[in-house]
Amino acid sequence: MVIIEQQQLAGVPVLHVVQPEKRDEPLPLIFFIHGFTSAKEHNLHFGYLLAEAGYRVVLPDALFHGERDERLSERKLQLSFWDIVVRTISEIDEMKNDLVSRGLADSGRIGLAGTSMGGIVTFGALAVYPWVRAAVALMGCPNFSAFFDAMIEEGKRRHIDIPMPPTLLALEKEKLARYDLSKQPEKLAGRPLFIWHGKADQVVPYAYTYEFYQQIKPLYEGNEDRLRFITDPHAGHKVTREAFLETVRWFREYV
Repeated sequence: MVIIEQQQLAGVPVLHVVQPEKRDEPLPLIFFIHGFTSAKEHNLHFGYLLAEAGYRVVLPDALFHGERDERLSERKLQLSFWDIVVRTISEIDEMKNDLVSRGLADSGRIGLAGTSMGGIVTFGALAVYPWVRAAVALMGCPNFSAFFDAMIEEGKRRHIDIPMPPTLLALEKEKLARYDLSKQPEKLAGRPLFIWHGKADQVVPYAYTYEFYQQIKPLYEGNEDRLRFITDPHAGHKVTREAFLETVRWFREYV
């Protein structure tokens, strides 16, 4: 049996999933971050199985999502994408500190996972937080710089007005550099990383993720079991049951 509670952690609305008899113990902690235009409730199946396995699971609403929805237009929401990503990375650290300070999380056993935008957040957090013990990125992109450029080009193709001159766009892109794991793969430091991506994904480019996997494989020489990449040749932008079950198995092994 598990319980699901609506809470605020560091000012962020979250779903807190845990076994009731372990609710007040310092448990291993997993954060699970939802995708763009999604919300925390959409990943409760991950929370349920992980909590059943003995973890404390926190599913937050990202800025402008779920309980934090401000009814932005599609255009404004799209233009806020990278601000949301960076804000979420910052809030994960704040929520972690909140739980650790209250004796509810084992600071040495913290995992991070996410789908789509949440996968992008996961890669970015790995670049700046050594406390992430193991991670799962589902349909994410580690190459912030390349994906930023691709999104700008897609916006131009769709005739979306970007209210920012090239000089300011360049500054916005520069701000993302510290989170770009593809430019600093050594920040992984051998930590367990499971990556899943559908080859037919039309939203987050598969190629960036696969190239990154090839880039970091040499860093795991001698510890190949700590790095896994599953390609689904038929999947689009939707996580399969195989990826879901492997995510749970990954954390049970490494966190």
